[in-house]
Amino acid sequence: MAGGWSRDGAVQDQIDASVDEAVSRARQRLPSGESRLTCEECEQPIPEARRQAIQGVSLCVACQEASDARAEASGSLNRRGSKDSQLR
Repeated sequence: MAGGWSRDGAVQDQIDASVDEAVSRARQRLPSGESRLTCEECEQPIPEARRQAIQGVSLCVACQEASDARAEASGSLNRRGSKDSQLR
């Protein structure tokens, strides 16, 4: 279906490569190693279930939610210019 100078499947190959790269970047950001017993921000104990569920966890749930909210507020993703948001 590709036209012009591109070969068939080139667009899908490019999409697949972009997805693979995004997954790789996300995996690199995951914590690893031994989990902390206490939160590094508020020093409250981190529940055993959380430490077992997430390898290398260093924040309690409340501090992790606050950290995620700060990251989201910083505008790490620009969805205003995406094609999907324009179609809605």
